[in-house]
This record gives sequence, structure tokens and C-alpha cells, in this order.
Amino acid sequence: MNWDEALFRAINGLAGQSATLDWFALTLSNAGLLWVPGILLSGYWLWLSWREALLAAPLLAASIGLLDFVGARIKDFVARPRPCMVLSDIQHIEACGKVFGFPSNHAINTATAAAFLHVLYPRSGWISWPLVGLIGLARVFIGAHYVTDVVGGWLIGGLCGAGAAWALKQWPRFRKKEIQSVSQTDAGVPIRS
Repeated sequence: MNWDEALFRAINGLAGQSATLDWFALTLSNAGLLWVPGILLSGYWLWLSWREALLAAPLLAASIGLLDFVGARIKDFVARPRPCMVLSDIQHIEACGKVFGFPSNHAINTATAAAFLHVLYPRSGWISWPLVGLIGLARVFIGAHYVTDVVGGWLIGGLCGAGAAWALKQWPRFRKKEIQSVSQTDAGVPIRS
């Protein structure tokens, strides 16, 4: 048994021990429920800075959509079976899903969003990154992915999400730099009347 399988078994071995923990992991793994924080975030983002939200949200959505597609193509290329397909003595608390597991698209999508928002709004990381971590851990807990599937997804999504946000910040129209005129008194030079 390699270290990845051993780590998977340590996390997955906790499944089935607590109905509450199982429910929590299944809830975090439900991709349909990711729309709830997305809608709440969008509303807050529009309230905070509607102009930035209208410019950045389509790029974030396109990044997530593109990377979700790319993640599926990588799965087909790498062709690494999910642990629930090859390990018969594990805990599964939901249907196994599609055949291949590397990289985890849940991890790609959540890390893309977290990194994108973190680059634009650094203080958002205190809430987004723990959520990304919990969702990734839940995918291992329920038996759908190895730890390296999740970490690979985090790296792909994190790098691409951060790169997209960095590129957006370079666009001068995204955040107009306020040019403040410095009066002579601000510069320490007395004004003569």
C-alpha cells in the first residue's frame, strides 16, 4: 500500500462512524449546493462593488467552466480509477460516480474560485480557503477521490484562478487608479499668497 492509499484509508475510515459527519461530507460534496454560496457571494459582490462584479464575475464563471472541461479531459488522459472503483473494502456513502478520479473537479472548481477572489480581495481567503479544504476532504471522506486527486485539482484550479484574476487586475479599466493631485501644502511646500 502506497502513502496515498494509506492516507485515503485513514480519512475514508472515518466514514460511517457518525451520521452527522456523513451528512456533512455528503452536503459538501453536492455540487448543486455550491450555487448557494455562489449566489450569496454574487449578491454581496454586487453590493460591495457592482462595477467590479460585472467585469470580474463573467471571467470567474468562464474560468470555472473552462477548467471544469479541462479537468474532465485530464481525467480521460490520465485514466486513474477512483478509489471506490478499485478498493472493495472502503466506506462509500454515496454512488461512486464516473470511472476516473484525477484530478478532482470539485477541487479544481472551488480552488479556481477561491484563488480568483483571493487575488482580487485578499481578505476573502479566511472564508474561501477553509471551505475549499473541507470540500476536498469530504471528497476523500466519501470515497470518491484519493488525496492526490484533490491536491492536483487544488493546484490546477488555484494557479489558473489566481492567474486569471492577476490578468484582470492588469487591465487598466478594471480598477481605475485614482490619481490624486498633490497640492503644494501636501508636499510640504508652503503656498505663497
